[in-house]
Amino acid sequence: MTLSASNVLQIKEAFPVLLNKKILKIHNAAFYHSSSKTKKIQPTTKGPFRKQAIILVPLDLAKNIMGNASTHIFQINALLKNIKSTMHTKFICPCAGGISIITNNVPNPSNLSIIEKYFKSVEGLNSNNIQSPKLPQSKSYLKIMDLPYLRADGNRITSENVVNFMKHTDLFEAVSLVSKSQIIKASPKSDIAIIWFDIWDTQSSSKAKSLINHSFNLGQYIATVRVTNMNPGVPQCHNCWKWGHSTFSCKAHGS
Repeated sequence: MTLSASNVLQIKEAFPVLLNKKILKIHNAAFYHSSSKTKKIQPTTKGPFRKQAIILVPLDLAKNIMGNASTHIFQINALLKNIKSTMHTKFICPCAGGISIITNNVPNPSNLSIIEKYFKSVEGLNSNNIQSPKLPQSKSYLKIMDLPYLRADGNRITSENVVNFMKHTDLFEAVSLVSKSQIIKASPKSDIAIIWFDIWDTQSSSKAKSLINHSFNLGQYIATVRVTNMNPGVPQCHNCWKWGHSTFSCKAHGS
């Protein structure tokens, strides 16, 4: 820390009877924190690493692709250059359930289409076993309020019932559930259910935002989607989860 002569003089004038050592202590206590720069802590990245395209393929096919990774990178970049894309592929690495193609930018639909067409055209690779490239996804947590806990036949509502009415409700047209919904009573004596469900979402939670506070009909009942106390957009790769590797540690997945 640099000693400020003007600050020392101001303290000396305010406390003329103090010894120099005391004055220096007051100076350090008063001006040290304000004069030094506090190092900012960098926040962790929200969700999985986005600059990648994940392709789910069988293990033997993934090994085949990795064996010629440099050739695939060269060919894909040539195709991307032809359409004047600003994105290029950097390298390919194995991941849970397939391969991950690391890129310099977040791939857009056009980039993903180029990558898909390339791999499905490579001789020796079974195109039927190559799924469309996808970006990592996060989860959002929501709940549905004001539906009856018991159905008309007297049996309680089930997660299968929830899936069925979601399929027939425009509000949930673009929604993909992570797992079975959880259903509880609003209170021990209540006949109203609270349905907790998780959806695959974007990192900005755009799908959750399109649902929250929106209402829909189920017969005579009007139900409403609400946000839960859990944070939306919890980082977890859709593809890793699908293949049973939610804790898979891969640099490409930011975990």
